[in-house]
Amino acid sequence: MSYTAKDYSKLIGMEGFSETLLKNHFTLYQGYVTNTNKVMDTLTQMLKDGKASTPEYAELKRRFGWEFNGMRLHEYYFENLGGKGMHKEGKLAKKLAEAFGSYDEWEKDFRATGAMRGIGWAVLYQDTSSGKLFNCWINEHDVAHPAGCNPILILDVFEHAFMIDYGLKRPDYIEAFFKNINSDAVEARLK
Repeated sequence: MSYTAKDYSKLIGMEGFSETLLKNHFTLYQGYVTNTNKVMDTLTQMLKDGKASTPEYAELKRRFGWEFNGMRLHEYYFENLGGKGMHKEGKLAKKLAEAFGSYDEWEKDFRATGAMRGIGWAVLYQDTSSGKLFNCWINEHDVAHPAGCNPILILDVFEHAFMIDYGLKRPDYIEAFFKNINSDAVEARLK
């Protein structure tokens, strides 16, 4: 089964995100989709050829997590954009207030997580066992995702997501991100 890149061109024209930035970001995402398919095909062939015990097979197995998560995290990210911002009422807002004391305290923590030095992702997760919500920093696509957790809101804070438009002003990018959250898509991820 091959993956196909999704079309997120509807996001072009979104306030705070230039067409150049978005098109570059879409191209990067397409690369993750392409490489996910290539790695899957190569691993399948290596297994058929009896090369599953080789160092090359092992490295490709490790690489698969990077490519696949790069693909999927970008899909979550693009899909939680294109709206008018987070709803401060409703099921998700209520759960955020329960977990953080208030919606505003959650937002303060999420923004602080996204503004940390480094490259990676800020992710609002829901623990599927307890239902608890928490914000998490993910350095790399394939490292540090909490087991058994569902990503609810994803913020890409790799430089490619903001430097064309914002240079080193990551907080300004995060502000634009919050103005464009598709709250309905985010809330639909809640279990």
